[in-house]
Amino acid sequence: MAAVTPKIRSRKDGAAVPLDEFDKKLLDTMQGGFRIVPRPYAEVATVLGVQEDVVLARVAELIEQRIIRQVTPIFDTRALGYQSMLVAAKVDAEHPWRPAKIVNAHPGVSHNYLRNHEFNMWFTVATEPDSPLGLDGTLELLKQQTGAESVRQLPTLKLFKIRMDLEMSGDTETLAKAAQVVEPVDIEPQPYDELDKAVIRATQGDLPVVSEPYAGAARELGMTVDALVAHLEGMVDRGLLRRVAAILFHRRAGFSANGMGVWKVPEDQVLEAGRRMAAFRGISHCYERPTYADWPYQLFTMAHGRSKEECDAILDAVRDEVGCIEDRATLYSSTEFKKVRLLYFTDDFKRWEREHAGA
Repeated sequence: MAAVTPKIRSRKDGAAVPLDEFDKKLLDTMQGGFRIVPRPYAEVATVLGVQEDVVLARVAELIEQRIIRQVTPIFDTRALGYQSMLVAAKVDAEHPWRPAKIVNAHPGVSHNYLRNHEFNMWFTVATEPDSPLGLDGTLELLKQQTGAESVRQLPTLKLFKIRMDLEMSGDTETLAKAAQVVEPVDIEPQPYDELDKAVIRATQGDLPVVSEPYAGAARELGMTVDALVAHLEGMVDRGLLRRVAAILFHRRAGFSANGMGVWKVPEDQVLEAGRRMAAFRGISHCYERPTYADWPYQLFTMAHGRSKEECDAILDAVRDEVGCIEDRATLYSSTEFKKVRLLYFTDDFKRWEREHAGA
């Protein structure tokens, strides 16, 4: 299909900020090795062979420079019983900002991008477990308000991978290599109680860049830091919390392109193909989603690279490795309308439904 959005700029650096080897190692560790312990920055410092105050100062600077977006707990939306899905919409290609503003106002929209496709607006949306509207009602309302010509619901049928680490020290060859084949992940809601909710409310959002980042939340909850850390570790074991990590501004960190590779494979090969696609280090997300007459692709993969060419190299390597591809398309984002982490168990969802639907 012909592109209906602005041409994607191919650039190697974009808005990237130069980073030295220490910064790259620090960012790699903050993304993938930030342990849930009372003094996690001291642990990072030990890994890097420096003092804790060096790590604290540099992380604060990287946040100020908009390279690190935030250091935050990453809770599992589906495990908490929220309904969520990826949505593709056809909106006015000449004036996409108006519908984007409407979609972005929903508190359950965490990501929203303009992409080079007939379905040009792609966003993720979640609704609370007790939402009167639910996902279907919410999407119908958003379709009406935005004037979207068509909306495609693309819920996750199988989750093979969700791990947004930008490998700062890896090159294109590293990112385009397959590692160990992975199994699909359980995405069923898990049980939780009022204490879990209170812990989530107290810890979600920006974690303070201090020696004991959990101390303030522990005081708020009337717990010791050790007790709170133990509870968070238990939430990881129960699948409610995926991890605590640094989230980066992709372009500022040097990753100026992201390509959503979508794949049509034989039905009897979906499981094996998904497992193998998810193994690639340059693939951050891999899902099976439903198909439609005008959308034949079952598998979705996200590749992040320092340029469009690097994303293409990763996706070409996936194609060559899997080998059973019947059709493939790559959708590049030209505009990031919204990217935030969801805040759970707040009044924002109910307020939106009251204001927009009287629910």
